[in-house]
Amino acid sequence: MSESIKGKIAAITGAASGIGLECARVLIEEGARVVLIDRAQEKLETLCAELGENAFPLVVDLLQPAEVSGILPKILALAGGLDIFHANAGAYVGGEVVDGNPDEWDRMLNLNINAAFRSVHAVLPHLVAQKSGDIIFTSSVAGFVPVVWEPIYTASKFAVQAFVHTTRRQLAKHGVRVGAVAPGPVVTALLDDWPKAKMDEALAAGSLMQPREVAEAVLFMLTRPRNVTIRDIVILPNSVDL
Repeated sequence: MSESIKGKIAAITGAASGIGLECARVLIEEGARVVLIDRAQEKLETLCAELGENAFPLVVDLLQPAEVSGILPKILALAGGLDIFHANAGAYVGGEVVDGNPDEWDRMLNLNINAAFRSVHAVLPHLVAQKSGDIIFTSSVAGFVPVVWEPIYTASKFAVQAFVHTTRRQLAKHGVRVGAVAPGPVVTALLDDWPKAKMDEALAAGSLMQPREVAEAVLFMLTRPRNVTIRDIVILPNSVDL
């Protein structure tokens, strides 16, 4: 039996596009109030106007540590509480290590790891105090299976998985669930960094998913009875053989 999220308050990072935006849409459709967190102010405001009165824009640059550490009071001021925090924002870098740009790696690692962990740390006192809540990470199948084409990205998602598995065990006693949704390739802006040949191959094979499919998996995680935790949910197109 599933539980309703109607009336719950969620906050989602990287919510101005892709998986984050679609998760916001799905949660609002189910009756939740959602704080959409991103650095794109005009886009956020336009999207929240479209999504309706249960959508709240919060402009944060996740690469600025002080801004990330200060998100909790802003979320509470906008929406009046917090029940669900989705650390979704991320970046992608692929390619051969020998040809890579370590500065690009640093930016991606800071967003995928440091900002994600810091944002969770920022909201945890509230969730622990109320002895209830959900933390969801957008991970990747690359956090389970090393993808040869994307060693640095894969390393970032292995770090996310390690954090999810250990933090979940620390927070269970406080009534806070922690889990990761780990999709294969999804049609989002991150694929802009794929080489054309790789993209053409994926399109021909039908090996790309839509953000909605990931969002519906997140909804499934959040609506399980409170005695059940979906620690990891891996979603793959049928054409991906992993």
